[in-house]
Amino acid sequence: MLEKTDFKNRVENLVHSSENHNYLLAVSGGADSMVLAYLFRQLQDFGYPFQIAHINYKLRGKDSDLDQKVVQNFCEKNHIKFHLYEVSDRDQKPENSIQLWARELRYRFFKQIQKQENLEFLVTAHHLNDQLETFIINLSKAAGINGLSGIPANDNHIVRPLLHFTKEEIYEFAKENNIEYREDLSNKKSDYLRNKIRNEIVPKLLETNEHFLQNFKKSNSYLNQTKDFVQQQILEIENRLTVFNPNYKVLSKENLNRKSDFVKFEILKKYGFNQEEEIHKIFKAENGSSFFSKDYQLIINRDELILKTKVGANKLEDEEILLIENFDFSENQIAINLENIIDIEEINKDLEWEFDAEKLRFPLRLRRQKDGDEFYPAGFSGKKKVSKFFRDEKLSILARQKIWLLTDNENSVLGIVPFRQDRRNSKDENTKKILKIFNKK
Repeated sequence: MLEKTDFKNRVENLVHSSENHNYLLAVSGGADSMVLAYLFRQLQDFGYPFQIAHINYKLRGKDSDLDQKVVQNFCEKNHIKFHLYEVSDRDQKPENSIQLWARELRYRFFKQIQKQENLEFLVTAHHLNDQLETFIINLSKAAGINGLSGIPANDNHIVRPLLHFTKEEIYEFAKENNIEYREDLSNKKSDYLRNKIRNEIVPKLLETNEHFLQNFKKSNSYLNQTKDFVQQQILEIENRLTVFNPNYKVLSKENLNRKSDFVKFEILKKYGFNQEEEIHKIFKAENGSSFFSKDYQLIINRDELILKTKVGANKLEDEEILLIENFDFSENQIAINLENIIDIEEINKDLEWEFDAEKLRFPLRLRRQKDGDEFYPAGFSGKKKVSKFFRDEKLSILARQKIWLLTDNENSVLGIVPFRQDRRNSKDENTKKILKIFNKK
């Protein structure tokens, strides 16, 4: 049975205390979210400050406006700050995937309000029947334990205090307390997977056992406890496989490869590598190979997997600095100190290069290495691929990514900073105008 005291205890358990927190309630106007709003109103005097947000998707014409009115009236009557987002043509409503579009839109709006109003927790009205529907959906998609354990009660400050209560209990509470709400009749149509499960499959399951939902709640609790235990074990395994490095996450490739496919997946998915085929390729890849997820770059460095946060998709490759636009030929020499322009990390090496300025094609730039780069290293005959130079110098994958190349207006390499100058444009006995580039460590 849904009661105010039990609800209050669940909120406190989810946020670990009731003090110094504030909340944004997502309220659609349906029975579950209006009950949520009513319960928070009852708790407001106990130190639960909250505001309400509503989205009018304009999908059901007059009914959408009536939903908005119910929520807005509740807020005005109870002196609660109300935030409204009305969907318009600029939101580019798609012909397909309406539910995914609507979800992304509302959570973007909620996040914006939370930031604007400094509201710590978003509260939604998901209940036990929603949990069962989600379980069935994920079961049909061959989900693992994370998917089968369903909707989390607290997920990154999104809390769901009604998750343990059935839809029937919520409707009963609304009736007992004369709570006004709206019915979304579109939910009666089975044109979406969730609606089909709600309208056709769940009723048949409930017929099999009068305690079905309560038994499911227990099973769901067992699954969540199992998930928590597994995650703790995975974390301990990951810690044992981690090679100490102050700058990056480094895992022992050899030792991780000895683990089961399940352990590999659970560890690497935290970094965005969650496709079985891709994980298989990672362990078969050659030294120097890179893989990219949304937020991470994974580098194969001999027997190590190096995980580093991505600054942006291939941003390092695209990074470029204009060093000098033109040479002032009224001067005999111009000197440029790289010390305040770039950081030559982890390389304790000075450079002092002198070029014949009259041979150079300005402007000159600093950029990262690209495939096919080659140069004519001073002190050697012939030309050399920059990648081959890196290998000969035994530079690690990460060290290579930090190195700058000096290039001219035609993208020819004039030197690898701070290792080697290209000899073709260097100063000789006939040079009259000198461009000096140096770095003092």
